[in-house]
Amino acid sequence: MRRLWTGLAATAVVAGLGVALPLTQASAATGGVTGFATQNGGTTGGAGGATVRATTGTAIHTALCTRASSSTPIIIQVEGTINHGNTAKVSGSSCNTAAGVIELKQISNVTIVGVGSGAVFDQLGIHIRESSNIIIQNVTVRNVKKSGSPTSNGGDAIGMESDVRNVWVDHVSLLASGGEAEGFDGLFDMKDNTQYVTLSYSTLRNSGRGGLIGSSESDTSNGYVTFHHNLYENIDSRTPLLRGGIAHIYNNSYVSLNESGINSRAGARAKVENNYFKNSKDVLGTFYTDAAGYWQVAGNVFDNVTWSAPGDENNPAGPNPVSNTSVSIPYAYTLDPASCVPSVVARTAGSGTGLQVSDGSCTPTQPTNPTQPTPSQTTPSTPPSQPSGTNLSLSGGADGSSKASGTSYGNVKDGNLSTIWSPSGSTGSISVKWDAATTVSRINVRELAGSEGTVTAFRVLNSDTGAVLTTGSRAGVVTFAATSAKKITVDITAASGTPKIAEFETYAS
Repeated sequence: MRRLWTGLAATAVVAGLGVALPLTQASAATGGVTGFATQNGGTTGGAGGATVRATTGTAIHTALCTRASSSTPIIIQVEGTINHGNTAKVSGSSCNTAAGVIELKQISNVTIVGVGSGAVFDQLGIHIRESSNIIIQNVTVRNVKKSGSPTSNGGDAIGMESDVRNVWVDHVSLLASGGEAEGFDGLFDMKDNTQYVTLSYSTLRNSGRGGLIGSSESDTSNGYVTFHHNLYENIDSRTPLLRGGIAHIYNNSYVSLNESGINSRAGARAKVENNYFKNSKDVLGTFYTDAAGYWQVAGNVFDNVTWSAPGDENNPAGPNPVSNTSVSIPYAYTLDPASCVPSVVARTAGSGTGLQVSDGSCTPTQPTNPTQPTPSQTTPSTPPSQPSGTNLSLSGGADGSSKASGTSYGNVKDGNLSTIWSPSGSTGSISVKWDAATTVSRINVRELAGSEGTVTAFRVLNSDTGAVLTTGSRAGVVTFAATSAKKITVDITAASGTPKIAEFETYAS
């Protein structure tokens, strides 16, 4: 396992209810279901059913088990942290659940959506088995293990197996903290006859394995899977691994694929178009087998990509990838130019981004589906007053994602309102950090005088764990549950211009 780090997780603010569009309307600009999940009758999840709120895994199971039948539509709005301690088996005629995993087994017509201040499935996987018409949206699933303690879902963040049909996973953050040696497995796996799946606007980070379609060279009954506008970052391999079947892979951003990327094998066929690959190795081909797979390529950007030499079990598509098959796509879709994919994916992918999608011209936009409410933020319209007590940032250090010329990370903790940090673009993150864990429950993000209101959306994260502590729509004073951490980050996800942050103050209360 090489170059793995603990990334910044993001969780949900508010999510709408997924509703399938007519099969002729699959453009991402609508904000509705896209890709192969629109086929085979479409994917509507729990649309039209009752809406219930759940703050524990047991409550999720209870909601499933108290339906009139296993196919009665239901929308489960999830808030808070779901973990082993609050996820028990619940029995009923409309469910088949188990402790220690969110079990969507032998059921249909269900939406699980993160709302409020965030939904985090912590070390707890989501298992979909013998089920159909499922939507999972706007949640974080992190650090699910198959070995060590605790274990859940075979080590997969989201896993599907055994006759699964029509699943849409959208605006989720799937995170690990290592590879198989550290106890983790895949972030997004499909096995044993799983079909008509879309993964969209999601982030997959810091894992040995991004995900697979087919558990072995003989498990080729899976397919019709779409991957679009996702971020794969610091992944060793399987982005994804395809064994048989058909996949459509477009407008994804790939950064630091350490060993291999899209691995098409055992007769699989993938249409790979307008993706952006950066600082990676062997991003497309057939790897670790002599069972060939195939690809159709167009419009991709390969930025600092290295390719290994062909061998008996190693057939990279590069250094100049060309198509060796043709794949027909049955639905309509809109392609962003590959050149803007890293930017638009950075602003739209993952939970907590307000369900923004691309309009097909590299511009994030809110969903236009009228069934989806406009996302709200947790920051009050009138910010709390200036915090009292000691500004803990003054005794710490600072770093961030990037810095514009003439600015410095340290300027946010020097007590001087005339010195600033700015990211190199309109979005970026800034952190304060300490040598020892420090308790923080309130921050004050202060913009340079005259630039107030530039920041329009941000997330506050515990960088030690990746947990999102709260979200906001404007700079100022923000409170959250007291958190002990060595590093706190403000991740600016939207701004009307280049943010100019004078101070990032932190307080115990």
